[in-house]
Amino acid sequence: MRTNIRELREIRNISQKELGELVGVSRQTINYIELGKTSPKITVALKIAKIFNTPVEEIFELEEE
Repeated sequence: MRTNIRELREIRNISQKELGELVGVSRQTINYIELGKTSPKITVALKIAKIFNTPVEEIFELEEE
C-alpha cells in the first residue's frame, strides 16, 4: 500500500509522534505505515484522513500486484 502521509505531515509540520498520539498508535506504527511495511486498521486510516481533512482514497493507494 502506498501512502502520502509523510508529505501531508511535512506540509502541516506534524511529527510521526504527534500524528501517532492523535490517532492512538505509536510513532513506530506511523513509520511502518509510511514505509508500506504495514497497512493501517480502518479506524486508524479514517482518523488520519479526518486529521488531514482529506479523503482516505487520496491518502492510501493499493499497489497493483
